[in-house]
Amino acid sequence: MVDINREIRRLVDYGIEKKLICKEDEVYVINSLLEILQLDEFIDVETSREELSHPQFILDNILEFAHQTGILEENTVTYRDLLDTKLMGCFVNRPSEVLVRFFNDYKVSAKLATDNYYKMSMASNYIRKERTDRNLSWKTNTEYGELDITINLSKPEKDPKAIAAARNLKFSSYPKCLLCSENEGYAGRVNHPARQNLRVIPIELCKEKWFLQFSPYVYYNEHSIIFKGKHEPMKIGEATFDRLLEFVYKFPHYFIGSNADLPIVGGSILSHDHFQGGSYNFAMESAPIKKRIVIRGYEEVEAGIVKWPMSVIRLRSIDISMLSRLSNHILEVWKNYSDESVDIISHTDSEPHNTVTPIARFKNNKYEMDIVLRNNRTSEEHPLGIFHPHSDLHHIKKENIGLIEVMGLAVLPARLIEELNTLKECLIGKENIEKYEELQPFVNWYNYIKDKYMGLPVDYQEVLRQETGKVFERILSDAGVFKQDSRGLNAFEDFINKI
Repeated sequence: MVDINREIRRLVDYGIEKKLICKEDEVYVINSLLEILQLDEFIDVETSREELSHPQFILDNILEFAHQTGILEENTVTYRDLLDTKLMGCFVNRPSEVLVRFFNDYKVSAKLATDNYYKMSMASNYIRKERTDRNLSWKTNTEYGELDITINLSKPEKDPKAIAAARNLKFSSYPKCLLCSENEGYAGRVNHPARQNLRVIPIELCKEKWFLQFSPYVYYNEHSIIFKGKHEPMKIGEATFDRLLEFVYKFPHYFIGSNADLPIVGGSILSHDHFQGGSYNFAMESAPIKKRIVIRGYEEVEAGIVKWPMSVIRLRSIDISMLSRLSNHILEVWKNYSDESVDIISHTDSEPHNTVTPIARFKNNKYEMDIVLRNNRTSEEHPLGIFHPHSDLHHIKKENIGLIEVMGLAVLPARLIEELNTLKECLIGKENIEKYEELQPFVNWYNYIKDKYMGLPVDYQEVLRQETGKVFERILSDAGVFKQDSRGLNAFEDFINKI
């Protein structure tokens, strides 16, 4: 049996050490934990000082106690997450107190404010560091710089018992989605995550109420979500560029970008307008200008085509207003632009196909806007999208190419861990690929790698990682509307001349 008094003491000591609570809060927090665990008393015990990066090991012991005593309804990831989030909610200040700290820090610097907010989000286990640390990540050198590759292991697998229980739940539209501010402090249910340890920061963008929070599944440093106060669908327009640049003005140490607003080329949540940001240097940011351009009427704005597998126009200026106007001008021209010689058609009847993925940052004393041209048209040959990963690459990734991938970070499915390990065993002769039905989509790629490295003294685990990175480079090329060959670049310049 778990010594629950010891684990409660360890958790409270962790909260004090991480400055989530003060010594004066100790008795109050202990009693809050006792209430959740349906205990009537606490017998204090001495514990040795610990320096933990997250509380999950302590929480796992408490969850085991809850399972042993019947408090935990089901010992599955969904029910465990609901309970341990409730426990950690005892350690997070009320929103008003968090905001006082944030905006006092902001008076010193925007970076200090986000630094401390990030530390709190990690310490409170809202960002589940124990899970994000499981993600397998590496870099691959390519013609376009070092691409980041991540196999995502941080999102929990779907829980069959929770799925079954959810069928019997009364329908609820509260909160309306995972991004709504009403998630702050929400207890959750089997089909909606608990958020008692979430605190959101209100910010004003273009005289509208927006909110800042971190992603619980951080894919890069300080992976932020900036979402609109009102539950309104994604829409890229002039206001988008104004908001992005105002955010960068207020948080100049962060980049911010928006997913496209159309299916196939958009993000996973199109129903609630939002951006993503953070403090990370993606490969696209470091990519050089391939060709300088001058746009009539905006000669003071530095502009160029970026050397990147997708089709990117980079704009730089000290004038935020001019940069926003030019960005919107490019969008408006692109929305109605067609060039059938490179498969770009702006509309099918009244259905639009052209949009953009914009990214803003402050760099070298100027505001910078990268405008990535997107098109979501499909065809018989490419039913999932002409400018989408093509079918010969679906063994690695067939999901949408959203903002994070556009910038050069591949978020790949967890299945690849086992599949790449088995492929390695096949390549070194310990297994036969024909035995594995799930590996049949890999056969052509496997044969290519086998022929390429035959007889060479290589580490096939590293080979498979680097070749996976090369596939991601191809995926980005597939998503580019103007290819990086002479025909594609000429077509790109034809579009530039229409701006």
